[in-house]
Amino acid sequence: MQAQTLDHSAFGPFYRTDSEILILGSFPSVKSREEKFFYGHPQNRFWRVIAAVFGAEAPETIAEKTAFLVQHKIALYDVIERCTIVGSSDSSIRDVTAADIRPILQDSKVDRVFCNGATAHKLYEKYILPVCGVEAEKLPSTSPANAAWSLARLIAAWEEAIKND
Repeated sequence: MQAQTLDHSAFGPFYRTDSEILILGSFPSVKSREEKFFYGHPQNRFWRVIAAVFGAEAPETIAEKTAFLVQHKIALYDVIERCTIVGSSDSSIRDVTAADIRPILQDSKVDRVFCNGATAHKLYEKYILPVCGVEAEKLPSTSPANAAWSLARLIAAWEEAIKND
């Protein structure tokens, strides 16, 4: 597979004025870009993890996912707006243009920011933190590439972070 320079134009951030939590990934996977929504790959455990944190069934359709996000006041986006990437591999990411999350922070009630995985967090601290000044907490990645973390362990870590006010 060859490296491609891509942007986040397939879909933008998901948030509402009453969103309180912002969860940032690194960059959408191939499957997410095809579906035009976050965490579209069936092996990514994001939806199972976040649903378990809130004691809900994992949403399956985009309509169910958006309804879940609205109900739980969660905003989603990615740290990267544009980059060169091979497939969905975070380790291949080059030539990063960071996303501007300031409109999300200004137009919502977001007061806590989480990064889904080490790559998202590293890039957040490098590119976004200096611009917006809001610290983000690193959560273990829900990606299937993070095989060292079982579903139960992911749920426990995410629940501790998100439910800890």
